[in-house]
Amino acid sequence: MNSRGLGSRQPVGVVLDTDGVLLDSAVVHAAAWKIAFDACLDRLAPDRGTQAPFDADAEYRRFVDGRSRYDGAAAFLTARDLHLPAGEPHDAPGCGTVWGVAAHKEKAFVELLRTEGVAAFADARPALAALRTAGVPCAAASASRHARALIRAAGLAGLLAVIVDGEDVARLGLAGKPDPALFLRAAALLGSRPQDTAVAEDALAGIEAARRGGFGLVVGVDRTPLRPTAALLREQGAHLVVPDLTTLVRSVWGEVG
Repeated sequence: MNSRGLGSRQPVGVVLDTDGVLLDSAVVHAAAWKIAFDACLDRLAPDRGTQAPFDADAEYRRFVDGRSRYDGAAAFLTARDLHLPAGEPHDAPGCGTVWGVAAHKEKAFVELLRTEGVAAFADARPALAALRTAGVPCAAASASRHARALIRAAGLAGLLAVIVDGEDVARLGLAGKPDPALFLRAAALLGSRPQDTAVAEDALAGIEAARRGGFGLVVGVDRTPLRPTAALLREQGAHLVVPDLTTLVRSVWGEVG
């Protein structure tokens, strides 16, 4: 284990991001954002030749991955110098307010879920089962209101001691990443101190949140074939970067089971 982490001590609990770590859903989120953002770029900046379509890879990772819908919409629009009023959380889908853009994304995401669905990564179930065998409780954390239902549909709920999702975020008023509130809530429900807990994240905002929360082991997960974001995850503060969760279990807990 990297010496900047827990050293020779093993984490007594693990908090795992959901989209891109447990569930192969990041690509669906990115596609939904592209639908919403490109519609607004066409409407708000029709004559700007410099306004390229939303990049569902680089811009998704930079501006919206790991953030709440509102924060992600606001970050991208600001980066493109498109300034909209905030609006209200119940605004209809559209391009008139930041909340309206976020609602458009939500509408597109629900439709994509209906037509395409989301599955767990192949390594998620065996990794969670191994951690349960080792007596290490796991929590899933996500800002998405869909996370709990998707985790259940993917058959992972029984392997998780705790699930904290967007419904909990709204009910408790938790700040979004890179604020550590979501991860701290999950660790508290696990009954483990942040310094004794690992966080597994694929988003740069999530890595920053885990470091700001004082978590003892911050793990970046880069599932892409050439692992182009591995260096960025390390630069953001990840103690360890792995290509999948089984590699994480072997690296930190050894062969389990």
